[in-house]
Amino acid sequence: MSEDVTDLIMQDHREVESLFEKLEREPEVRAGLTPVLVTLLAAHSRAEEAEVYPVARDEAGEADDVAHSQEEHVLADRLLAELAECDPYSTAYDNKLAEVVDAVSHHVEEEESTVLPGMRSRLDDARRAELGKAFLKSRQEHLGQMPEDITRDELRRQASNAGIPAGDKDKEELRQELDQHADK
Repeated sequence: MSEDVTDLIMQDHREVESLFEKLEREPEVRAGLTPVLVTLLAAHSRAEEAEVYPVARDEAGEADDVAHSQEEHVLADRLLAELAECDPYSTAYDNKLAEVVDAVSHHVEEEESTVLPGMRSRLDDARRAELGKAFLKSRQEHLGQMPEDITRDELRRQASNAGIPAGDKDKEELRQELDQHADK
């Protein structure tokens, strides 16, 4: 298995796409599989935000793309939290799942065409392997968490990744400001 962070991120992306297909095609598995999707994406996002995005921004020169990707994470967190609240056998679930799939697929496509290639070309193999280990460790620590489990420090990190001054805002103020940026 590759330790390159870009390969590990893309591996997660393929896993999420597989989960999307299963959720769309097999409604009978939704009750058990929705929490898996939500917690996997939350852990993936927190690991990228903590370990990958700061390096992509500062060392690989991907500041604009990282800011945009961070805003997409905020939107995905919101949509995933809403999906988790839906009755898995309802039309509301179908509609929300379609929104999640659209938003996350768009994010994956952009990240794989901008941020990740920038990291591949501007960071050497050893640095990407180092980031891969940090990404996996962080992702493991966040597995099982829901989007609403995000801490104030993690919100501050999201704000930093998105280029938003966090100042001394409390958790709710940070969440609101990030949501406003994600809605633009």
